[in-house]
Amino acid sequence: MTFVENALDRIGGWLARILQAESSGYQPFTPSDPETLKRSLQPGDILLIEGNQKIAVAIKYLTQSTWSHAAVYVGNAVGETTKDGELLALIESNLGEGTVAVPLSKYATYNTRICRALNLKKADQKKVVQFMVKSIGTKYDTRNIIDLARYLLPTPPVPVRWRRRMIALGSGSPTRAICSSLIAQAYQALPYPILPSVEDSTDQPHAASTYSRQEILRIRHHSLFVPRDFDLSPYFQVVKPTIEKGFDYKKIKWSDADPGEGAIPVVRANSE
Repeated sequence: MTFVENALDRIGGWLARILQAESSGYQPFTPSDPETLKRSLQPGDILLIEGNQKIAVAIKYLTQSTWSHAAVYVGNAVGETTKDGELLALIESNLGEGTVAVPLSKYATYNTRICRALNLKKADQKKVVQFMVKSIGTKYDTRNIIDLARYLLPTPPVPVRWRRRMIALGSGSPTRAICSSLIAQAYQALPYPILPSVEDSTDQPHAASTYSRQEILRIRHHSLFVPRDFDLSPYFQVVKPTIEKGFDYKKIKWSDADPGEGAIPVVRANSE
């Protein structure tokens, strides 16, 4: 490694640590329970996370979404556990760290959402999991200073139409290591649609026949995908763990405390 490359690597590592630092004042509204998540997740499911790091604030602003991070549930495919014996069941890509496997408990205090590809075949489910497992160890090139510096301003003065492009700024391994880009690659390799662009065919005049209104789905480049796209996609189902196994509002135990006029009663527990 040359002197310049070594210097860039050091500066990049410093920037990555700054961007990964947690922001103050974050309070999850409905934090996830690892055991409830585990019962609801299936291999290949995408877990969206509302992060609280400084980079998460910038991503949420640029994407106009509450979701700043995404990981894929792979079950026991990694075959490793933490020191406490917890399964490394999620695979994610982190700034500066690269692609790693982590336990579900990592996001026990975060707001999360499960997105599941509709009617995904078992064979393709395995392909997604295998793609993610093989990606473990992929590094984020911290020598690309521009790629990191774009997130230093939590709310950069960028027009809305340019914000998605700002997320995809950069090329090569730095961009591919971003969480949503890697996941998009896994699904596009099947291929499976996420949030395709819609174009009208122009082979015939619009007034000539109905063929002129035929829609063509074009897969977007993986670097353009952001975490919220899996939430907005018409091809991914939102799975809510609290109602996945059945929900009866009559079985809810309500607090006896007076909630006050116009307030919503507090739920003590949901009987199983």
